[in-house]
Amino acid sequence: MNVEHKKLGRGLGSLLSSAESRDDKNFKFINISQIQANQNQPRKNFKKEDLEELASSIKSQGILQPIVVRLIGNNQYQIIAGERRWRSAQIAGIHEIPALIKEMEDGLVSEAALIENIQRENLNPVEEAKAYEIILKKQNSNYDKLSEIVGKSKSHISNMIRLLELDEEILGYLITGELSMGHARALIGVPNAIEMAKEIIYKKLSVRQTEKNTSNFKKNKKRLSDKDPNVLDLEKELSEKIGLKTSIHFNEQGASGSITLYYSDLDQLDDLMKRLKK
Repeated sequence: MNVEHKKLGRGLGSLLSSAESRDDKNFKFINISQIQANQNQPRKNFKKEDLEELASSIKSQGILQPIVVRLIGNNQYQIIAGERRWRSAQIAGIHEIPALIKEMEDGLVSEAALIENIQRENLNPVEEAKAYEIILKKQNSNYDKLSEIVGKSKSHISNMIRLLELDEEILGYLITGELSMGHARALIGVPNAIEMAKEIIYKKLSVRQTEKNTSNFKKNKKRLSDKDPNVLDLEKELSEKIGLKTSIHFNEQGASGSITLYYSDLDQLDDLMKRLKK
């Protein structure tokens, strides 16, 4: 991993710190109309009531912590961290907001936004999973690098990304909080997952009840795919390196077989083709 990535993962606290920011030579007040959101910001859902609550605080106390931006040309700035404060300032009718101007390349902007939101626990599980997937795909990263950058284990990242195997309708329930992470994980790979999700919500089933309801299917599936533990380890290692679900199959003699890579959208397929062609 290069030095910049290490610096970002370990030093984001100082980047976002407000303790001495107003003495920073890169600190200035910027007109709110000159600032635009980062389209790759992992957080997509901003609750109206939360923004209004922060706007009320801003009206009485001001913005205590500057946002972090980068210059993108013609006196226009893009947010690196602090979009929630920027949105609330608009609601509060503030015309200029304090900002720290930093130089940062495109890839690191996405990572900084992800790290900030994770550290502040602002992301819902779907946003976090999609952010991991974007960085793995667009930055040509891998689980080892991403784990070091965000300070999360490889298994945590892998489990989060697996959530994206679920139907969009189920992911919607996860975003709204109608389903918990435990419920969602229990539904991965279940053929009638949407119906079960609706049943969980309607009957207010616990995670334990959900796991019990899905256990029979998963036991049968495990019996059908009863693979050698060494093969499963190889599949897991390959999946983590490539960033895609992987399956290894041997013929009856065990001398030959096949490797299957699973992609969830055309972007993943395009990325996979480019990597294979190299």
